[in-house]
Amino acid sequence: MDILECGGCQFMLRFVKIYNYLKKHGICLMLYQRTISKSVEITGIGIHSGRKVTMNLYPAQADTGICFKRVDLPNSEVLRASATSVGATENNTTIGAGINAVHTVEHLLSVLYGLGIDNVFIEIDGPEVPIMDGSGASFVFVLKETGITSLNKSKKFLVVLEPVEVAVDDKWARIEPASRLVIDSTIVFTHPLIKTQKKVFEFSCENYINEVGRARTFGLLRDVDMLKRKGLIQGGSLDNAIVLDEYKVMNEDGLRFKDEFVRHKILDTVGDISLLGYEIAGKVTTYKSGHNLHNLLCRKLLETPSAYEIVSASALEKDAIEAFELPMALSPSFS
Repeated sequence: MDILECGGCQFMLRFVKIYNYLKKHGICLMLYQRTISKSVEITGIGIHSGRKVTMNLYPAQADTGICFKRVDLPNSEVLRASATSVGATENNTTIGAGINAVHTVEHLLSVLYGLGIDNVFIEIDGPEVPIMDGSGASFVFVLKETGITSLNKSKKFLVVLEPVEVAVDDKWARIEPASRLVIDSTIVFTHPLIKTQKKVFEFSCENYINEVGRARTFGLLRDVDMLKRKGLIQGGSLDNAIVLDEYKVMNEDGLRFKDEFVRHKILDTVGDISLLGYEIAGKVTTYKSGHNLHNLLCRKLLETPSAYEIVSASALEKDAIEAFELPMALSPSFS
Protein backbone atom coordinates (compact mmCIF):
# COMPACT_ATOMS: atom_id res chain seq x y z
CA MET A 1 0.00 0.00 0.00
CA ASP A 2 2.77 2.46 0.93
CA ILE A 3 4.45 1.84 -2.45
CA LEU A 4 1.30 2.86 -4.30
CA GLU A 5 0.75 5.89 -2.07
CA CYS A 6 4.29 7.22 -2.17
CA GLY A 7 4.90 6.73 -5.90
CA GLY A 8 7.91 5.74 -7.98
CA CYS A 9 10.61 7.19 -5.72
CA GLN A 10 9.49 5.15 -2.74
CA PHE A 11 9.32 2.05 -4.95
CA MET A 12 12.87 2.56 -6.17
CA LEU A 13 14.12 3.09 -2.63
CA ARG A 14 12.57 -0.17 -1.51
CA PHE A 15 13.88 -1.97 -4.61
CA VAL A 16 17.44 -0.78 -3.91
CA LYS A 17 17.20 -1.90 -0.26
CA ILE A 18 15.97 -5.38 -1.30
CA TYR A 19 18.66 -5.67 -3.99
CA ASN A 20 21.42 -4.69 -1.56
CA TYR A 21 20.15 -7.22 0.99
CA LEU A 22 20.13 -10.02 -1.59
CA LYS A 23 23.61 -9.07 -2.82
CA LYS A 24 25.00 -8.94 0.72
CA HIS A 25 23.78 -12.48 1.36
CA GLY A 26 25.02 -13.83 -1.98
CA ILE A 27 21.53 -14.42 -3.35
CA CYS A 28 21.43 -11.90 -6.21
CA LEU A 29 24.03 -13.11 -8.68
CA MET A 30 22.35 -12.55 -12.04
CA LEU A 31 24.36 -10.44 -14.47
CA TYR A 32 22.70 -9.21 -17.63
CA GLN A 33 24.09 -8.32 -21.03
CA ARG A 34 24.39 -4.60 -21.73
CA THR A 35 24.04 -2.18 -24.60
CA ILE A 36 23.98 1.62 -24.86
CA SER A 37 20.77 3.50 -24.04
CA LYS A 38 20.62 5.54 -27.25
CA SER A 39 22.63 6.24 -30.37
CA VAL A 40 25.64 8.54 -30.21
CA GLU A 41 28.00 10.11 -32.74
CA ILE A 42 31.77 10.33 -32.22
CA THR A 43 34.11 12.22 -34.55
CA GLY A 44 37.90 12.31 -34.50
CA ILE A 45 41.14 11.65 -36.36
CA GLY A 46 42.58 8.25 -37.19
CA ILE A 47 46.08 8.08 -35.72
CA HIS A 48 47.47 6.00 -38.59
CA SER A 49 45.36 7.18 -41.55
CA GLY A 50 45.27 10.84 -40.50
CA ARG A 51 41.69 10.97 -41.78
CA LYS A 52 38.74 12.58 -40.04
CA VAL A 53 36.30 9.81 -39.16
CA THR A 54 32.77 9.77 -37.77
CA MET A 55 31.32 6.78 -35.95
CA ASN A 56 27.68 6.29 -35.00
CA LEU A 57 27.08 3.79 -32.20
CA TYR A 58 23.62 2.24 -31.89
CA PRO A 59 21.96 0.08 -29.23
CA ALA A 60 21.84 -3.60 -30.18
CA GLN A 61 19.92 -6.65 -29.02
CA ALA A 62 21.36 -9.36 -26.78
CA ASP A 63 23.89 -11.70 -28.44
CA THR A 64 24.56 -9.21 -31.26
CA GLY A 65 28.11 -8.59 -30.08
CA ILE A 66 30.16 -5.61 -31.27
CA CYS A 67 29.64 -5.10 -35.00
CA PHE A 68 31.18 -2.61 -37.43
CA LYS A 69 29.94 -1.49 -40.83
CA ARG A 70 31.84 0.80 -43.20
CA VAL A 71 29.20 3.25 -44.49
CA ASP A 72 31.70 5.00 -46.77
CA LEU A 73 31.87 1.91 -48.98
CA PRO A 74 29.03 0.56 -51.14
CA ASN A 75 27.71 -2.89 -50.19
CA SER A 76 30.20 -3.31 -47.34
CA GLU A 77 29.68 -6.33 -45.11
CA VAL A 78 28.99 -6.17 -41.40
CA LEU A 79 32.10 -7.16 -39.45
CA ARG A 80 31.51 -8.84 -36.10
CA ALA A 81 34.43 -8.17 -33.79
CA SER A 82 35.97 -11.52 -32.85
CA ALA A 83 39.41 -13.08 -32.48
CA THR A 84 38.94 -14.95 -35.76
CA SER A 85 37.93 -11.83 -37.69
CA VAL A 86 41.18 -10.02 -36.82
CA GLY A 87 43.35 -9.19 -39.82
CA ALA A 88 46.49 -7.08 -39.51
CA THR A 89 48.05 -6.56 -36.09
CA GLU A 90 50.99 -4.25 -36.81
CA ASN A 91 50.82 -1.31 -34.40
CA ASN A 92 47.04 -1.76 -34.03
CA THR A 93 44.29 -4.36 -34.13
CA THR A 94 42.28 -4.55 -37.34
CA ILE A 95 38.91 -6.22 -37.90
CA GLY A 96 38.50 -7.67 -41.39
CA ALA A 97 40.88 -7.42 -44.33
CA GLY A 98 41.36 -5.42 -47.49
CA ILE A 99 39.43 -2.27 -48.27
CA ASN A 100 36.52 -3.22 -45.98
CA ALA A 101 38.71 -3.46 -42.86
CA VAL A 102 38.32 -1.32 -39.74
CA HIS A 103 41.63 -0.47 -38.08
CA THR A 104 42.66 0.54 -34.55
CA VAL A 105 39.64 -0.94 -32.80
CA GLU A 106 41.46 -1.90 -29.59
CA HIS A 107 40.82 1.21 -27.47
CA LEU A 108 37.09 1.32 -28.19
CA LEU A 109 36.76 -2.44 -27.63
CA SER A 110 38.71 -2.09 -24.40
CA VAL A 111 36.33 0.56 -23.05
CA LEU A 112 33.26 -1.41 -24.07
CA TYR A 113 34.58 -4.42 -22.16
CA GLY A 114 35.64 -2.17 -19.31
CA LEU A 115 32.04 -0.98 -18.93
CA GLY A 116 30.55 -4.43 -19.47
CA ILE A 117 28.88 -3.42 -22.76
CA ASP A 118 28.39 -6.52 -24.91
CA ASN A 119 26.22 -5.36 -27.79
CA VAL A 120 26.69 -2.31 -30.04
CA PHE A 121 26.23 -1.74 -33.77
CA ILE A 122 28.78 0.74 -35.13
CA GLU A 123 28.62 2.58 -38.45
CA ILE A 124 31.91 4.20 -39.42
CA ASP A 125 32.65 6.38 -42.46
CA GLY A 126 36.36 5.67 -42.69
CA PRO A 127 39.01 2.99 -42.27
CA GLU A 128 39.94 3.60 -38.65
CA VAL A 129 38.39 4.21 -35.24
CA PRO A 130 39.22 7.75 -34.04
CA ILE A 131 42.17 7.89 -31.66
CA MET A 132 40.67 10.70 -29.51
CA ASP A 133 43.29 11.55 -26.84
CA GLY A 134 45.13 8.24 -27.25
CA SER A 135 43.41 6.59 -24.29
CA GLY A 136 39.93 5.32 -23.52
CA ALA A 137 38.92 8.38 -21.48
CA SER A 138 36.90 10.09 -24.23
CA PHE A 139 34.95 6.92 -24.94
CA VAL A 140 34.23 6.45 -21.23
CA PHE A 141 32.94 10.03 -21.03
CA VAL A 142 30.73 9.70 -24.12
CA LEU A 143 29.26 6.38 -22.99
CA LYS A 144 28.61 7.76 -19.51
CA GLU A 145 26.59 10.59 -21.08
CA THR A 146 24.86 8.22 -23.50
CA GLY A 147 23.80 5.77 -20.80
CA ILE A 148 24.04 2.01 -20.42
CA THR A 149 21.08 -0.37 -20.56
CA SER A 150 20.81 -3.92 -19.24
CA LEU A 151 19.14 -6.42 -21.55
CA ASN A 152 16.90 -9.26 -20.47
CA LYS A 153 19.47 -11.96 -21.07
CA SER A 154 22.31 -13.26 -18.89
CA LYS A 155 25.93 -12.58 -19.71
CA LYS A 156 28.09 -15.57 -20.53
CA PHE A 157 31.64 -16.09 -19.34
CA LEU A 158 34.57 -17.86 -20.92
CA VAL A 159 36.09 -19.76 -18.00
CA VAL A 160 39.70 -20.85 -18.52
CA LEU A 161 40.26 -24.47 -17.40
CA GLU A 162 43.91 -25.06 -18.27
CA PRO A 163 46.91 -22.90 -19.27
CA VAL A 164 47.52 -21.92 -22.88
CA GLU A 165 50.66 -20.06 -23.97
CA VAL A 166 52.11 -18.56 -27.15
CA ALA A 167 55.57 -17.15 -27.80
CA VAL A 168 57.45 -15.32 -30.53
CA ASP A 169 61.18 -14.98 -29.90
CA ASP A 170 61.53 -13.64 -26.34
CA LYS A 171 57.98 -12.30 -26.22
CA TRP A 172 55.17 -14.41 -24.78
CA ALA A 173 51.61 -14.42 -23.47
CA ARG A 174 49.76 -16.94 -21.33
CA ILE A 175 46.20 -17.41 -20.08
CA GLU A 176 45.41 -19.70 -17.14
CA PRO A 177 42.59 -20.42 -14.68
CA ALA A 178 41.44 -17.69 -12.27
CA SER A 179 38.13 -16.79 -10.67
CA ARG A 180 37.99 -13.42 -12.47
CA LEU A 181 39.94 -11.51 -15.11
CA VAL A 182 43.46 -10.62 -13.97
CA ILE A 183 46.13 -9.14 -16.25
CA ASP A 184 49.80 -9.35 -15.27
CA SER A 185 51.73 -7.27 -17.78
CA THR A 186 55.46 -6.61 -18.17
CA ILE A 187 56.94 -4.24 -20.75
CA VAL A 188 60.64 -3.70 -21.49
CA PHE A 189 62.05 -0.67 -23.32
CA THR A 190 65.57 0.74 -23.46
CA HIS A 191 64.26 4.26 -22.85
CA PRO A 192 65.36 5.57 -19.41
CA LEU A 193 61.84 6.67 -18.47
CA ILE A 194 60.28 3.28 -19.23
CA LYS A 195 62.88 0.55 -18.71
CA THR A 196 61.02 -2.46 -17.28
CA GLN A 197 57.51 -1.82 -15.96
CA LYS A 198 55.25 -4.47 -14.45
CA LYS A 199 51.68 -4.19 -13.19
CA VAL A 200 49.08 -6.71 -12.02
CA PHE A 201 45.56 -5.48 -12.76
CA GLU A 202 42.50 -7.13 -11.20
CA PHE A 203 39.58 -6.32 -13.44
CA SER A 204 36.46 -4.58 -12.28
CA CYS A 205 34.56 -1.85 -14.10
CA GLU A 206 35.54 0.63 -11.40
CA ASN A 207 39.21 -0.40 -11.48
CA TYR A 208 39.19 -0.12 -15.27
CA ILE A 209 37.86 3.45 -15.16
CA ASN A 210 40.21 4.57 -12.38
CA GLU A 211 43.42 2.67 -13.19
CA VAL A 212 43.51 1.92 -16.91
CA GLY A 213 41.01 3.88 -19.02
CA ARG A 214 42.98 7.17 -18.99
CA ALA A 215 46.37 5.66 -19.94
CA ARG A 216 47.53 6.91 -23.36
CA THR A 217 49.34 5.25 -26.20
CA PHE A 218 52.99 6.20 -26.53
CA GLY A 219 55.87 6.26 -28.96
CA LEU A 220 59.51 7.26 -29.34
CA LEU A 221 60.44 10.32 -31.37
CA ARG A 222 63.28 8.40 -33.02
CA ASP A 223 60.74 5.98 -34.55
CA VAL A 224 58.45 8.64 -36.09
CA ASP A 225 60.08 8.86 -39.53
CA MET A 226 60.27 5.09 -39.91
CA LEU A 227 56.60 4.64 -38.96
CA LYS A 228 55.47 7.40 -41.32
CA ARG A 229 57.38 5.81 -44.22
CA LYS A 230 55.38 2.65 -43.51
CA GLY A 231 52.13 4.64 -43.79
CA LEU A 232 51.52 4.67 -40.04
CA ILE A 233 50.88 7.48 -37.47
CA GLN A 234 49.88 9.98 -40.21
CA GLY A 235 47.53 11.55 -37.64
CA GLY A 236 49.78 11.19 -34.61
CA SER A 237 50.53 14.22 -32.44
CA LEU A 238 51.16 15.30 -28.87
CA ASP A 239 47.37 15.63 -28.56
CA ASN A 240 46.79 11.90 -28.98
CA ALA A 241 49.96 10.16 -27.78
CA ILE A 242 52.77 10.36 -25.28
CA VAL A 243 55.95 11.12 -27.24
CA LEU A 244 59.39 10.62 -25.74
CA ASP A 245 62.66 12.03 -27.00
CA GLU A 246 65.91 10.42 -25.88
CA TYR A 247 65.48 11.50 -22.27
CA LYS A 248 62.04 12.85 -21.43
CA VAL A 249 58.32 13.10 -22.15
CA MET A 250 57.71 15.85 -24.71
CA ASN A 251 54.04 16.44 -23.77
CA GLU A 252 53.68 19.63 -21.73
CA ASP A 253 51.24 18.03 -19.28
CA GLY A 254 53.58 15.11 -18.58
CA LEU A 255 52.28 11.69 -17.54
CA ARG A 256 48.91 10.87 -16.03
CA PHE A 257 50.44 7.98 -14.06
CA LYS A 258 54.07 7.27 -13.24
CA ASP A 259 53.64 3.88 -14.94
CA GLU A 260 51.26 5.09 -17.67
CA PHE A 261 53.13 3.02 -20.27
CA VAL A 262 52.35 -0.39 -18.78
CA ARG A 263 48.84 0.75 -17.89
CA HIS A 264 48.25 1.48 -21.56
CA LYS A 265 49.55 -1.98 -22.42
CA ILE A 266 46.88 -3.38 -20.08
CA LEU A 267 44.24 -1.22 -21.80
CA ASP A 268 45.31 -2.70 -25.15
CA THR A 269 45.32 -6.21 -23.72
CA VAL A 270 41.75 -5.84 -22.45
CA GLY A 271 40.63 -4.71 -25.90
CA ASP A 272 42.42 -7.54 -27.68
CA ILE A 273 41.21 -10.35 -25.40
CA SER A 274 37.67 -8.98 -25.44
CA LEU A 275 37.64 -10.41 -28.96
CA LEU A 276 37.14 -13.84 -27.36
CA GLY A 277 33.50 -12.72 -27.38
CA TYR A 278 32.62 -13.30 -23.72
CA GLU A 279 33.42 -11.94 -20.30
CA ILE A 280 36.56 -13.73 -19.12
CA ALA A 281 37.42 -15.62 -15.95
CA GLY A 282 41.14 -16.22 -16.27
CA LYS A 283 44.57 -14.72 -15.65
CA VAL A 284 46.44 -13.26 -18.62
CA THR A 285 50.21 -12.85 -18.20
CA THR A 286 52.17 -11.02 -20.90
CA TYR A 287 55.85 -10.28 -21.40
CA LYS A 288 56.84 -7.75 -24.08
CA SER A 289 53.63 -8.62 -25.90
CA GLY A 290 51.67 -6.76 -28.55
CA HIS A 291 48.51 -7.05 -30.61
CA ASN A 292 49.82 -9.98 -32.64
CA LEU A 293 50.65 -12.10 -29.59
CA HIS A 294 47.33 -11.25 -27.96
CA ASN A 295 45.47 -12.44 -31.03
CA LEU A 296 47.60 -15.59 -31.32
CA LEU A 297 46.76 -16.34 -27.68
CA CYS A 298 43.03 -15.89 -28.26
CA ARG A 299 43.09 -18.09 -31.36
CA LYS A 300 45.09 -20.83 -29.65
CA LEU A 301 42.70 -20.83 -26.69
CA LEU A 302 39.67 -21.12 -28.97
CA GLU A 303 41.41 -23.95 -30.85
CA THR A 304 41.92 -25.86 -27.57
CA PRO A 305 38.42 -26.98 -26.50
CA SER A 306 39.68 -28.63 -23.31
CA ALA A 307 41.15 -25.31 -22.12
CA TYR A 308 37.89 -23.44 -21.59
CA GLU A 309 34.13 -23.65 -21.20
CA ILE A 310 31.32 -21.16 -21.72
CA VAL A 311 28.98 -20.78 -18.75
CA SER A 312 26.13 -18.52 -17.69
CA ALA A 313 27.08 -15.74 -15.30
CA SER A 314 24.82 -17.25 -12.64
CA ALA A 315 27.17 -20.27 -12.44
CA LEU A 316 30.18 -18.20 -11.39
CA GLU A 317 31.67 -17.17 -8.09
CA LYS A 318 30.44 -13.95 -6.49
CA ASP A 319 33.63 -11.95 -7.14
CA ALA A 320 33.45 -12.59 -10.91
CA ILE A 321 29.91 -11.18 -10.99
CA GLU A 322 30.62 -8.22 -8.75
CA ALA A 323 33.56 -7.18 -10.94
CA PHE A 324 31.01 -5.95 -13.51
CA GLU A 325 29.17 -3.66 -11.13
CA LEU A 326 29.31 -0.11 -12.44
CA PRO A 327 29.88 3.01 -10.33
CA MET A 328 26.60 4.72 -9.40
CA ALA A 329 27.02 7.41 -12.08
CA LEU A 330 27.14 4.68 -14.75
CA SER A 331 24.58 2.26 -13.28
CA PRO A 332 22.58 0.72 -16.13
CA SER A 333 18.86 1.10 -16.66
CA PHE A 334 16.75 -1.87 -17.78
CA SER A 335 15.25 -2.23 -21.24
